[in-house]
Amino acid sequence: MPMNTAWPVRLEQGRIGLRPLSRRDERAWSETRARNAAWLGPWDATTPIPGEGPRNYAAMWRLMNRQAKAGAGLPFAIEWAETVRSVPRFAGQLSVSSITYGAFRSCTMGYWVDASLAGRGIMPVAVAMASDYCFRELRLHRVEINIRPENAPSLRVVEKLGFRDEGVRERYLHIDGDWRDHRSFALFAEDCPGGVLEPLLERMGPEAAAPFRA
Repeated sequence: MPMNTAWPVRLEQGRIGLRPLSRRDERAWSETRARNAAWLGPWDATTPIPGEGPRNYAAMWRLMNRQAKAGAGLPFAIEWAETVRSVPRFAGQLSVSSITYGAFRSCTMGYWVDASLAGRGIMPVAVAMASDYCFRELRLHRVEINIRPENAPSLRVVEKLGFRDEGVRERYLHIDGDWRDHRSFALFAEDCPGGVLEPLLERMGPEAAAPFRA
């Protein structure tokens, strides 16, 4: 995995890649989101104040890009290649946000993937790659992920990676039109001295890990 502490950051592991979300991703991002509206809608962040926040992809990208340049976020596009020879396709998004240094040294992470690619191990590997980058290169101490209790696929991701369940936060985030309870999960640097990705691939076994070893 190439490591670089300055944005833009690119990470690769086998046939999966994390690269900066681009202004040119608008069409692929919009088409993927529209195709997955029912799959993603129950977990999408909303706002209780009408008109607040980015109104379209371009505004969202500008905001995330400013945060990345300021060192406060890492807005990644997830890419997936069906074979070692195929051109990678846009597969989803992984965002590291609220990066804080000093005595806290923490961040939060959110993610989504195209439903047609769910269950292939793409998201656990993507989260593991991003976590290793945060721990090794940014030298953060804590990665936090907040998940609605009903979101079984996302809960499986943090379970596979060994995130600690810190309990329920009531009405924590405005999701899908209302304030929703979330379960908070955290992983600490000292929990994974050997990294997050390599132990995951070992647990997956040779066959399941093969696309990510290539």
